[in-house]
Amino acid sequence: MEHVPPPAEELALLDQELVRLDARRLQLLNRRAWLLSVLRPPVAAPAARPPAGPFAWGPPGGAAAPAAASSGVQNVLLLLGGLLLTIAAIAFTLFSWGEMGIAGRSAVLAAVTVGALVAPAPLLRRGLSSTAEALAALALVLTVLDAYALHAVAAPDTDGLGFAAVASAVLASVWAAYGLWLGRLRLPLPAAVAAGQLPLLLGAWAAGAPAEVFGWALLVTAAADVAVALWGRGLAVRVTAAVGASATGAFALLIGLGLSVSAGGPLAAVGPGALLLAGAAVALAGAWRAPKEWAVAAGAVAGLASVAAVGGVLRTGLPWNWSVVVYLLCGIALLPVLRLRIPRPVGRGVLGASAAVTAGALVWALPVVAAVLLGPVSVLTDVWSGAPEGFRAALGPSMSWPASVASPVVLVVVAGVSAGLRLGWARVRGTFVSPRPGWRVAVGAGAPVLAWGAVLALLAVADVPYGVAVGVELLLVAGLLGLAVRRGSGGVSLTALVCGLVGAVSAGLLALAAEPATYAVFGGLLVLFAGAASRSRAVVAQSVLAVGSVLCAIVMAWAAGASLGWSAPHSAPVVLVVPAVTVLLGARLRVAAVALSLEAAGAFGALVAVGLAVTDAPFLALVLASCGVLAAGTAVRPERRPAAGYLAGALFVLAAWVRLAASEVSDPEAYTLPVSVAAFAVGHLRRRRDPAASSWVAYGPALSMTLVPSLMVAWNDPGWLRPLLLGAAALVVTLVGARLRLQAPLVLGGAVLALDGLHELAPHVVQVFDALPRWAFPALAGLLLLAVGATYEQRLRDARRVRETLSRMR
Repeated sequence: MEHVPPPAEELALLDQELVRLDARRLQLLNRRAWLLSVLRPPVAAPAARPPAGPFAWGPPGGAAAPAAASSGVQNVLLLLGGLLLTIAAIAFTLFSWGEMGIAGRSAVLAAVTVGALVAPAPLLRRGLSSTAEALAALALVLTVLDAYALHAVAAPDTDGLGFAAVASAVLASVWAAYGLWLGRLRLPLPAAVAAGQLPLLLGAWAAGAPAEVFGWALLVTAAADVAVALWGRGLAVRVTAAVGASATGAFALLIGLGLSVSAGGPLAAVGPGALLLAGAAVALAGAWRAPKEWAVAAGAVAGLASVAAVGGVLRTGLPWNWSVVVYLLCGIALLPVLRLRIPRPVGRGVLGASAAVTAGALVWALPVVAAVLLGPVSVLTDVWSGAPEGFRAALGPSMSWPASVASPVVLVVVAGVSAGLRLGWARVRGTFVSPRPGWRVAVGAGAPVLAWGAVLALLAVADVPYGVAVGVELLLVAGLLGLAVRRGSGGVSLTALVCGLVGAVSAGLLALAAEPATYAVFGGLLVLFAGAASRSRAVVAQSVLAVGSVLCAIVMAWAAGASLGWSAPHSAPVVLVVPAVTVLLGARLRVAAVALSLEAAGAFGALVAVGLAVTDAPFLALVLASCGVLAAGTAVRPERRPAAGYLAGALFVLAAWVRLAASEVSDPEAYTLPVSVAAFAVGHLRRRRDPAASSWVAYGPALSMTLVPSLMVAWNDPGWLRPLLLGAAALVVTLVGARLRLQAPLVLGGAVLALDGLHELAPHVVQVFDALPRWAFPALAGLLLLAVGATYEQRLRDARRVRETLSRMR
């Protein structure tokens, strides 16, 4: 479907596109005019008057490009000239100063400076603005050199920093007055703003003031910059002032923050707190009339500074972990701004500051929850070693628990705030905050997650007994699964389901420390997952919960074998009970996706059983045969027949091979031929009833049942009779497959015949290669490559024909 924007949005898009088209048209016209001037150079002016018309004097804007080029050349020349004059003035002041008397020095600098300051006025009246700007820049540099000369001659014994502070203030005032007098000059006023950043800072430095006084000096400078940025004259002045306010204000707030954090008592934190609050007031005043982006940033700075100021005073005397709680409460105290009538960007910035403080507190507290969830992984190295005394002992040395005492409090507070926001957002509609549905879902889902994490953190911080911790974690999983089922499909339900699964994994790992806890926890999880799957209406949730219940059943089956003292191979048949149950349940379930997920989990259980029995060949053959029976039972269903039928045949054949190898049978044909004959008869009946059935399903198991074990024995048989008989049988099978156009007999018979022939020819081939000289091997390889390369296309066509022939067979 094609998205059609609203009329207002579409009108804005059209306006933007038209502006771009106009700019591009102007660019192309200028380029065309320049090209015309190159291709048609001007000639002598004709006596006759040029014809009138819309383009009688050339295309519009024809002189724009030459004018722009001449203007660029002019600016470059003026820049170079001003730079050279500046270098000359500096060299004169620094190196040639001592060669003249005091009257001469003063006269030279005064004359040059006054001339440079006065010259731009007549130049501006004549329209030479670029020249005026260059001379004004030179004049500003000369005033700085005048100040340096004044200090070197008239006041050499005064403090350099103090003189620099006074000089910067005087220069800022002079430059501001000069810029206001010659309003068309663009450089003096921004230069005055830049010079105004230095007086207070240099004065505090000259006085040896403490850090707090430096902060106040920077903050007063930032306040002045904010005033200039809001009410200044010209864009360049406002931008310069805004940049200066950002820099000086940031340094002032950083100084206040450092002093507040390092304060040793409430009285010591009052001064930095006042500095931070004043910085917040300055930022808020600037944000009130600033553009949108600047207002959001200034609002965020004001909120953060307020939190740092109040929290720095309240947290004194508390350990650092509880200081996090204090700062968090101060950040939450910014939320009532939702109900104030303030500009939207400012309010969003303040709320962003509150969110940043909350996120920082969560980042500090969440490692405790991660340690609780991941700590039980250490139990896998010592399963059923006995229940530990406390909860922390089961988590390993992953955290410094005394330093994390306040983590549950942080999580509980944030969870409560999230729930309150979710419930109260309906009351703040119409203010500057209009939460999107995604944010509502995120906040609503965050409350139960944070509450769950708070309980887990509290269990670890309090170091409750092991049994209590296991029971509480199981109850939390039950609550999360109930919430996931009750809320249906949505963000809250999905989040609760994921947290429930994570909690179930953590509780299961924790339960492996003791045998009774293993049965209790995994049994409870099995019941919870099964009940939640039956109550849920979301297909994805049903599938995930069904898989979880099967995995819990697999663990309980393994635990049953281990409790009976059985080895892993002897426990494998017990584990196979779970896949058998999944086959029966999969046939009864109506939802195909849930049935498929259940059967896939059962197949994983079968793989676990095979892995347990792999060290004992007889039990491995039993497990493989049992898996074949389960696959055959699954193949009874029409929708599972193609995959399960092949799998059942392969498992039966593999079980027979493993059983023969385990019994060290030297003549497997005595056991495989009767089974192959029976399987061949069944396959023949299947083909008669269903001529479209594949030969792999009908005859593949019967042929591989005998041919593959016989081939394996023949490769280790030094005699000639068995390979001869096997080759003859394989030849017959291959010819029959080719004659009846059956794929399975042709491929299996041909492969066995080729391998059997290779086994018989191998000794003679080795003798031939031993008799050949060494250079014969590269030569033969080169000839082979040449032959293949020369007939490459023909070989490809032959391979395609063989593939098409095989694909047409059944």
